Amino acid sequence: MAEDLTIVGETKEEKYRALIPQIQALVEGETDEVANLANVVAALKEGFDFFWVGFYRVIDDILVLGPFQGPVACTRIPLGKGVCGQAWAKAETLLVPDVDAFPGHIACSSLSKSEIVVPLLKNNRVIAVLDVDSKALNDFDETDQQYLTQLCTWLSERL
Repeated sequence: MAEDLTIVGETKEEKYRALIPQIQALVEGETDEVANLANVVAALKEGFDFFWVGFYRVIDDILVLGPFQGPVACTRIPLGKGVCGQAWAKAETLLVPDVDAFPGHIACSSLSKSEIVVPLLKNNRVIAVLDVDSKALNDFDETDQQYLTQLCTWLSERL
């Protein structure tokens, strides 16, 4: 597949339905984890123009910054700290409409206003989290949760 994306659709759902198969085609057959995570991040950033999108990988019992696109970010996040650490600890997706109202939110950027974090599970343990931030309040919904969870479930089987 050529490394060009075709983003079509008016609604979020239409965009996800068009983008996810293209992401899968980018990843399929590539064995390098970092390359795959980087392409997923780039495709999501390009497809939705998110403020920040990236992965944190579980390395030695801490979340360590992985491939991302957007402004500089926090490098390490302990278990249970912030939205990413909570999603890791609970092994569940967290959808946060207002990050300033989230207890213990780690403000890597004051411009981030809402966030969704989706864990990647392998052998029933979290191996990474996908973190997506927006400059708008309440920017993520059940559609984002459904499609990003679907993508992360598929991706975790390939890592």
